Amino acid sequence: MAPNVLQSGVMKFLSVRELRNRPGRVWERLLKEDLVLTANGRPVGVLVGVDEGRLEETVTTLRRARAMLAVSRMRRRAAETGADKLTPAEIDREIRKVRRQRRSA
Repeated sequence: MAPNVLQSGVMKFLSVRELRNRPGRVWERLLKEDLVLTANGRPVGVLVGVDEGRLEETVTTLRRARAMLAVSRMRRRAAETGADKLTPAEIDREIRKVRRQRRSA
């Protein structure tokens, strides 16, 4: 394993520097595993190996996962703020209020 590549559990981390300096080695690794790309020690992206024949399926799956994460975050935030307890009428009032504010802005 290269010195700039860290391993944590099943996630493997790869620095931007390692990607820039040894791209061939990274491409070889992507055939076997997915990598978390880091810049200054912080995660900035995920590199996922893709079988050419399954590109669309892979991209669709990644987009679905991202959407599921967004919904989970929204639900958690709603529970924290009490918004999950709003009635349909209260939700409609909030929507109308925001729309009025947008029109006047």
